Parts: sequence; C-alpha cells; structure tokens
Amino acid sequence: MEIDVVSRALRTAHRIDSDCTDYWRGSGSKLVRQSGGSLSDTRLHGSGMVCDSCSTDSMKSSFSLLAPIRAKDVRSRSYLEGSLLASGALLGAEELNRYFPDRTIGIFVATWNMQGQKELPENLDDLLLPTDPDYAQDMYIIGVQEGCPDRREWEIRLQETLGPHYVMLFSAAHGVLYMSVFIRRDLIWFCSEVEYSTVTTRIVSQIKTKGALGISFTFFGTSFLFITSHFTSGDSKVYERILDYNKIIQALALPKNVPDTNPYRSSPSDVTTRFDEVFWFGDFNFRLNQDREAVNLILNQNLEMDMSKLLQYDQLLKEMKNGSVFKGFQEAAIHFHPSYKFDIGQDCYDTTSKQRTPSYTDRVVYRSRHKNDIHAVKYSSCPIIRTSDHRPVYGLFRVKLRPGRDNIPLAAGQFDRELYLFGIKRRITRDLKKRQELKDQKSSRVCTVS
Repeated sequence: MEIDVVSRALRTAHRIDSDCTDYWRGSGSKLVRQSGGSLSDTRLHGSGMVCDSCSTDSMKSSFSLLAPIRAKDVRSRSYLEGSLLASGALLGAEELNRYFPDRTIGIFVATWNMQGQKELPENLDDLLLPTDPDYAQDMYIIGVQEGCPDRREWEIRLQETLGPHYVMLFSAAHGVLYMSVFIRRDLIWFCSEVEYSTVTTRIVSQIKTKGALGISFTFFGTSFLFITSHFTSGDSKVYERILDYNKIIQALALPKNVPDTNPYRSSPSDVTTRFDEVFWFGDFNFRLNQDREAVNLILNQNLEMDMSKLLQYDQLLKEMKNGSVFKGFQEAAIHFHPSYKFDIGQDCYDTTSKQRTPSYTDRVVYRSRHKNDIHAVKYSSCPIIRTSDHRPVYGLFRVKLRPGRDNIPLAAGQFDRELYLFGIKRRITRDLKKRQELKDQKSSRVCTVS
C-alpha cells in the first residue's frame, strides 16, 4: 500500500524533516498519482485506519504526515510510569522501528580546544554540517577544552547553526571544559534522564583546566556515555597522561539513578564498562615522538592524506597498542593533518621560538559492549576554523540501537527552551540580514548599469 511506503520514508531518522511545502513539492504529486488522486473509502476501511464515512471524509480532506495512532495502543501506554508490554511501550521495539527502521542512529562527535579565546568563529557550518555526507545527524555532541569565557554565547551559536530541527537536551561544564548535547526535536521523548559527573586531575589549579566531564543517558534501550577531557600537556609527559586516564575511569561516578542496561558486564573500577556505547573525545595531548624538522619533511611530501608515516611516531597509538590507555577503545583511521599547534588565524604550524612539533593532540575514540555496534563513517578535522591554536576534530558514526523498557527515569521531553528560542531568533535575524545584503547588492548593480 502506497501510504506505508511514504510513511517509512518519513520515519528515516537520519534525514532532516523538510517543511510541508518542500515535502509536497517533492513528493506530493507522486503520492496523488500513486493513490489515484485520492484515498478510496474501501482502501482506508481495509487498512483499519477509519471506522466511519465521516472519518473517511476527514481523512480525504486533510492528509497528515503523522502516522495514525490506534486507540488500543493509547490504552496500553503509560508514558511516565512506564509500560512493560512488548507493544505500546514508549521505548519498545514498535516505536524504535517506527523512527529507526534499520535500528541505527547517526551521531556527530566533535572536540575542540578553544584556547580560551573570546572570539568565536564567524560560521560553524563547516564544523557541524559538513557537506559529506548529505544528511545531518540525529545527535550532536560537542566537547570543548579551554572554553571561551562566555559559555552561553557558545551554546547559542551552536543552536543557531543547527537550527529549529534540533534542541539542546543537556549541557554541563567543569571549569573550562564544556559539553553540549543536541538531538533532533522529535527524538527527545525517547531519552532517559541525563546525568553527569566530573573529575579534576590537576588539584593545585584554581581554574579547572585539566580533567574530565562525562554525560550519560539511555536512548530507547541503549545506554550512552560521552566523555570530554583534557590531559596533562608536555611532549614527554606520557606517564602523567596515562595517570589522568586511570583516575578518570575510576572516579567518574556514572550512572547514578538510570539503571545499567547490563550490570553483569560492568566493572566498579572502570566507568566505560558500565555503558553500551562510549565516546571519549578531547585534547589528550599525546604527541609525535619526532623532531619538528622531520615532521615537516613528511608533511611537505605529497601524502594524499596517507598519514601512516607520521602516525608511526604517535604516542597515543603506541600506548593503546600496549594496552596502557583506552583499553577496549578504537579510533577511526586518521586521514587529516595534525590538529596542533597552529599560529592563530593562519594555516602554518607554530612559528614562535618554541617551534612545537605538530601533533595529533585532539582525538575521538570509542568502544562498545557489542561487537560492530559502532561504525565510523567519517573522521576529520575542520581546518577552516582558525581562531585557536588547535583545529577542531570530529567524527560521524552510525550506532546500533536496541529496544528498551519504560521502567527507567524518563526525561519526558525536557530541553533548553530558552536557548532554542534565542538561537532561532538569532538565526532568523542572520538570514534577514543576508537577504537584505543581497538585495542591496542587486540594487547597487542596477544603479551602476543605468
């Protein structure tokens, strides 16, 4: 039946919802042709969608993009208290399949050391909305280290860039470590309560610049942990960075009230074992064990983004291989230049007297309880953002989802409404300004020609 085909397309979660006019412009005429211009009473009755001619007439007059909800399904639901029935559960298989037919979700994870700069990039599109792949992701998790002084302005800029399709589910800070979690607005109902925890690794510092911030929640039946961290700096401080890692996995107190989806596979001494899917990203500060001149020689070769000659000197890859850090984690293949250390506003590496060796300090690693749950789609940096001595690094992932049970503390649609409204207002103002500038340019050209 044609309606089913269209509905499945609409439920594909990794595509941004078009507005109604765009949708009907692209597919409305096709739908009418397939259905013979209208939905017949016989076909509607046969599908069990309506029960009387009056309802049928109503269906004809206003076709809705929303899937119809059967009365018996409503009877079986108890959204806040939770339904444990196989059908009718908010977090169950039926609802999961409706929103994610392939049971995978698209997740964007980014890390950026902002160097405490007040100036924010003029445009964040190239970071948050890369042109490859074509579609935006379902979740956006952005972690920053040495964050800008005005954290709220940073969040507004994120909301402005992502637009009305997304809401900020949660954000937290630990000193100058910030993390923001954005999700498609139609998916906020399937999240548990969001919890967070922090760890400080540099005790003597009054301003918390080194440490970790973790945010966790369950989405349908899959638990997620996101950690952003800033490890000890210094070319030779490998041992100290390993100590930072060990302190964080032992001290990060998560989950709190949201139950572990599989407690039998958890360890009290390692927070990363207590979640189905874990993403850890940040300025890990691991360096290349090579001098500046040798690294420059390799970078100046025509590598065609084959970084293997550089990565053989990478401290992090060596320690991961030895099992001394990020046990059980993976990292996607690196096909981008080192993200540190740049002259601010320039594309050249450190030209100061220190002549620091370019390094892959900024990374995104991940682990899963179940093999092949996480598939890395893209792993790259954003060289166009030059307001810091670090380049942002991001990853796009497809993550497998499982149905859940409604007997967990639910977020029940909570999000930062004030930020949403402020960000959308800022976006509208920006777009109107651009339109006016284009209009003025056209008027100027007309005057010149005349």
